Amino acid sequence: MRTLEKKSPGKVNLLLNILGKRPDGFHELETIFHSIRCFDELTLSRHGTGVQLTCNRVDLPTDRSNLIHRAATAFFAATRITDGVRIHLEKHLPLAAGLGGGSSNAAVTLAGLNELFDHPLAPDQLHALAATLGSDVNFFLQPQPALATGRGEKIEPLPGFPLLRAAAFFLVHPGFGVSTPWAYQALARFPDAQNGRPGRARRLIALLQAGDLAAAGREFYNSLEAPVLEKYPVLALYQEFFRAQGAQATLMSGSGSTTFALFSRLNQAEAMLEAFPAQFGRSGWLAAVPV
Repeated sequence: MRTLEKKSPGKVNLLLNILGKRPDGFHELETIFHSIRCFDELTLSRHGTGVQLTCNRVDLPTDRSNLIHRAATAFFAATRITDGVRIHLEKHLPLAAGLGGGSSNAAVTLAGLNELFDHPLAPDQLHALAATLGSDVNFFLQPQPALATGRGEKIEPLPGFPLLRAAAFFLVHPGFGVSTPWAYQALARFPDAQNGRPGRARRLIALLQAGDLAAAGREFYNSLEAPVLEKYPVLALYQEFFRAQGAQATLMSGSGSTTFALFSRLNQAEAMLEAFPAQFGRSGWLAAVPV
C-alpha cells in the first residue's frame, strides 16, 4: 500500500488590503501571503473506496464539512478515479487562527492525491479545483511568497524577500478564534477599511525587495484589524508589547486571532517565548520561527 507523508504549512498575511465588496458577495482585496515554518502533517494512503479521514483532534470534524474531505471528494470527481483514500491529519496549527491551516490542508490534499494517483491533473486543473474550495487554497499549491488579488485566489508568486533572510516571526494565538464571516460582516461599520486604496501591496513588495526593514515594517497593514481589535483589544496590547520589545512590524494575520511580530533576528523572536508569557500568562499557542 503506497503511503505519502506531507507537511502542511501555515501562512501569515504581511498585508491584507480590502478594496470593497463585490457583486458576488465576496470582497475584492490585495494581500501578500508568506508561509511560516509551522506545520500540520498529513498521511495519505490508497485504500478501498471513498474518503476516510481521521484526526488527532477530537474537536475537528472529519466528515464532509472538513476541507480535506471536500478536497479529496473534488479530486475524485474531477479525475473519475474510483479508488479510495485514507487520510490522517496531525493538527498542530491552532484552529480559527488566521493562519490558513484548513486551506493549506486542502491544497496539500489535492497535490498529495495527484502524486499518489500518478498525476492525472495538470497544474492549471489543480488550481481550478483549489479555487472552488476557498480563497486561500491556491496559495498553498506553490512554495513562494505571493501577491494575491481578486478574492485571494489569483496568485502571483514572488521571489523571496532579501530583507527577511535573517529575520524571524514570533506568533501568538491567544486561545480564542475569530469567525472569518463575522469579521468581514463587521467590516461594514468601517467604510475606510472596507474600501482601501489600491497599490499598498505593490508598495510593500518594493520595500521588502529593495528598501529597509523599518520602512517596510511601517507598511504592514490589515483592514480586518478595524473590527477585530475593537472587539478583542488584547490583540492591540500584544502589538504594543511587541513594538516595545523591538519588533520591526506587528500585525494580525488574516481575520485573526493569531497576531505576529517580525524581528530582525531569530534570537529576538526566541526571547519572546519567555518574555511574552511573563507579561500575559502562559495560555494560548506560541511559536518563534525563522522567516
